[in-house]
Amino acid sequence: MNESWEREQLESLLHAGIKERRIRRRWNIFFRLVTFSIVILVIAMMMGWVGKKTGDEMTGPHTAVVRLEGAIAAGGEANASMLIEGLTAAFEDKNTKAVILQANSPGGSPVQAGMMADEIARLKKLHPKIPFYVVIEEICASGCYYAAAGADKIYADKASMVGSIGVLMDGFGFSGVMEKLGVERRLLTAGANKGFLDPYSPMSQGQRDKAQVMLDEIHQQFIGVVKAGRGNKLIDNPDLFSGLVWSGAASIKIGLVDALGSVDSVARDVVKAKDIVDFTPRPSYADRLARQIGVSAANKLVSEFNLQLR
Repeated sequence: MNESWEREQLESLLHAGIKERRIRRRWNIFFRLVTFSIVILVIAMMMGWVGKKTGDEMTGPHTAVVRLEGAIAAGGEANASMLIEGLTAAFEDKNTKAVILQANSPGGSPVQAGMMADEIARLKKLHPKIPFYVVIEEICASGCYYAAAGADKIYADKASMVGSIGVLMDGFGFSGVMEKLGVERRLLTAGANKGFLDPYSPMSQGQRDKAQVMLDEIHQQFIGVVKAGRGNKLIDNPDLFSGLVWSGAASIKIGLVDALGSVDSVARDVVKAKDIVDFTPRPSYADRLARQIGVSAANKLVSEFNLQLR
């Protein structure tokens, strides 16, 4: 009797232990799967595999928005390639009622700004029934305004900073310091102007004149784009193309801005499509890493020749 009872108790304990181990194993498998899924999701988000809506996922009429933020530079966050990709997708979406460029940039590369302006003109011609607006947040200066000038209408906050229609080329000259320190610059060139703007060599008047001619040429290109985009909205003001910056409220008076407004107010009151869809491309982690490497290399090459619209 006792032996039978002891055997039953032992078997019961063994079964309970086996059952407990099975349950523990199942929970371990569950938590491992959850952890693995989270890791995969994080990697997918970093690589840009998820989080983007396609045109098929967007239903109903909406206002498309593409953001232009930061300094405009090839390979940077605000570059022509990224902006053009977003604008193209926005214009081509069948439910887009209007496209808004949400601008917040101090300017930058005249080449990138020019590419943006040219592509905006092409897309407007290709989609004449879709209005294109620019809404300025904190600042839209120099190269940013170069890209924005072709909009059907430009809106800003009363305190936004707008304008700076000019071109600059900056750098440093160390020839005087080197002379005082007794350091000799040994620069060998083939071509009279190959050492043009070398910071360790004195700048001749001829080189200075050549640089000024190039700056004036790019400035006239900039002025031409602004005049073509704004037309007779611009007032006759000698300071308009001098590089000065105005507030959003003052910009209305001189014709750089049409009215005060935000993205929400323009979508709601002007476009009459309050649902906003962001078409701004979001680079993956790999893209950002590659771009950063490229930008670092490019900065090494152009550090001595810094031409910008800002």
